[in-house]
Amino acid sequence: MTKMPPSEEGDLQREARMMKLERLIADREVIDETPFPIPVEELLARYEKLYTGAVSDVLREHCLLDQALPGDLKPLRSERTVAGLAFTVKSAPNTRVTGELTFRTQMLDEIAPHSFLVWETSKDEESTAWGGVMTATAVKKGIKAAAIDGGIRDTHQILEKDFPIYYRYRSPNGSLGRCLITHYQTPILMGRTLVRPGDVVLGDIDGVIVVPRRLAMEVLLRAEEILDNERKIFGWVAEGNTVQEITAKGGYF
Repeated sequence: MTKMPPSEEGDLQREARMMKLERLIADREVIDETPFPIPVEELLARYEKLYTGAVSDVLREHCLLDQALPGDLKPLRSERTVAGLAFTVKSAPNTRVTGELTFRTQMLDEIAPHSFLVWETSKDEESTAWGGVMTATAVKKGIKAAAIDGGIRDTHQILEKDFPIYYRYRSPNGSLGRCLITHYQTPILMGRTLVRPGDVVLGDIDGVIVVPRRLAMEVLLRAEEILDNERKIFGWVAEGNTVQEITAKGGYF
């Protein structure tokens, strides 16, 4: 058997490692820019007529079982259903102050209307990422909502602006000198959910679910179909149909 020269063998091994790394980069870092077939305003308005449970069931049909953000996120406005496009933020506990306000200002400038902020805080337990001034800015810019796996403060001011937000805890502590924004508009992992900028995010009383952008229209149409089916099933129940009769008609429980 002819042996491969050591240098050539090393080149092939390095190339193989690079190929595997490129696949990982594509899976974890590429941002999907698939265009929507309808205006974004219409897309989000139709999602807001759904509920997260129905969307979760559709995502299960696509074998996507980890699309719900952590269940310990609480809605400040439990009566609201809100949909937007993911704008991702990553921060971490840090005592550094220099440059933080400049970077935060830059981030806020870049948030577009219809955004749903998804903010991962690296398990920060001490500070708050969101408050009254951030809320006023968000409302002025046409931002739809925020989901933060950390703290909020100035709760009365947030409530006055009727801004939908999901959060883990409340505290009077601000973030300056306690937590630092490290990057934004990159894919982030919140709990078990990979969130990419531009994904569709839907929040209601049951929690927050993330729909990959490439599937947004397909999931919407299927979830709307489920809602139509459920209206029929509720009607059969109200009419007094038995479980067997409802099942025979194609109903489910």
